[in-house]
Amino acid sequence: MTKQRVLTGITTTGTPHLGNYVGAIRPAIEASRETNNESFYFLADFHALIKCQDPAAVHQSTKEIAATWLALGLDTDNAVFYRQSDVPEIPELTWVLNCICAKGLMNRAHAYKAAVDANIEEGEDADKAITMGLFSYPVLMAADILMFGANKVPVGKDQIQHVEMARDMAQRFNHIYCKKNPLLTLPDYQVDEDAAILQGLDGRKMSKSYGNTIPLFLPEKKLQKHINKIKTNLLEPGEAKDPDTSAVFQIWKAFATAEQTAEMRQAFADGIGWGDAKKKLFGLINEEIAESRERYEDLLARPVDIEAELQKGAEKARAVSRPMLAQVREAIGISGLK
Repeated sequence: MTKQRVLTGITTTGTPHLGNYVGAIRPAIEASRETNNESFYFLADFHALIKCQDPAAVHQSTKEIAATWLALGLDTDNAVFYRQSDVPEIPELTWVLNCICAKGLMNRAHAYKAAVDANIEEGEDADKAITMGLFSYPVLMAADILMFGANKVPVGKDQIQHVEMARDMAQRFNHIYCKKNPLLTLPDYQVDEDAAILQGLDGRKMSKSYGNTIPLFLPEKKLQKHINKIKTNLLEPGEAKDPDTSAVFQIWKAFATAEQTAEMRQAFADGIGWGDAKKKLFGLINEEIAESRERYEDLLARPVDIEAELQKGAEKARAVSRPMLAQVREAIGISGLK
C-alpha cells in the first residue's frame, strides 16, 4: 500500500497553549502513528519572521515548541521533524515559484487583503507596514508543501486558500516546464471539522493575539490560577447552569471521555458551583499533561538534545529535498553544463 504523505507546519511564535494542544498538536501526533501516513512536521521559523522581529523571542519559541512536540510523544523515528531554516532547498524553490506565480494571485491572499483593508479603514496608505514577507507568504508556504510532495496538508479553514494557491503554482510549474511528466505533486487540504476550538479566559477563541490563553505546561499552581480566571456568570452554587454557553464546560469536554462529559453535564444541571467545576477541570487537565510537563521541563534544560533531534530531522528532510531541487533545476534549465 502506498503511503500518503502528510505535511504540517508549526509557526514558531509564542508559547504553546491548551488550544494549540487540543486543536492541532494532539491530533497531529495521533495521525503520525497511523501506518498509512508518512508524516512531515516542521518548525516554520522563516514564517515567524513575518510576524515577529524579536530574535530572542523567535529563538525561544523554537525551543519551546520543539520541546512541546517531543515531550508529548512525537516519535521522530517514525516522522520527519525538522526546522524549516535547516532545509536551504526551500527558499530556493520559493524563488523559482515566485517567478511563475502571478502577482494577481497574491493580491487575493486573505492576510494581505485584511492588512490593506485595515490600513484604508484607518485612513493610511494601503500598503503601510506591509512587507514582501507578508505579501508573498503563500509562495513560501507553497514551497514548504511542494518540496516534499505532500498529498495532504491539515489546515484550519483560514489556511485553505494557501493550499489551493500551492496547487495553482504546482499546476503552472508543471504546465510550463514538464507537461509530459509532471514533477510537482498537487496537494489537497484536509480540514478536521471535529477539531476542538477552545474558548479562552475571556470566552473568545483562545488565541495569543487576544492574550487570553492558558499556556500548556504551566506549573500546577499557575495552571490552577489561570483556570480560576476563566470568565463565568454570576449563578450561585445550587442554581442550574447551561453547559453549552460555558467556557469551563467547553474546555472540560476537550479533555474528558464521553462518560466524564455526561457526568459534568449532569453536574451543571444540578447546580455545581463555579469554584468546584474549575477545581475538577484543573484535575482533569493536570492528569493528562503532568508526565509530559516533566519531560518538557527536562528537555528545556537540555537544548543540545532538542537540537540533535532537529538535525536528525533535517537530514531526513534533505534526503527528499536535495533530489527534488535537482529535478526542479534540471526542468528549468539551471543545471550543470554537459
